[in-house]
Amino acid sequence: MLHRVKDLSPEQKLAVEALLGRSVSNDEAVSVRTIVPAAIIPSQLSQEERTEALRRLDSYFAKIDARRKPVSDDEEEAIFTEAMKSVRPTYRPID
Repeated sequence: MLHRVKDLSPEQKLAVEALLGRSVSNDEAVSVRTIVPAAIIPSQLSQEERTEALRRLDSYFAKIDARRKPVSDDEEEAIFTEAMKSVRPTYRPID
């Protein structure tokens, strides 16, 4: 539900500002929503199994890196930017 700041009581406005960590102006609107955070499932792997999995991943990525052709920094940046835009069309690199 959307609430116009100008329609909030002074106490509600103070609560919104406390939650946002900044002041709000009367021409703004706020929306408050609750969500249930995703449960974090603890790993079922032992420390040794985790270490081995990490070692195998490092080995796999080292093989992949060894096969790729070298590219310039500009080419690398262009490839990265293209990939980001494919999943986030409004992505703009920071210059």
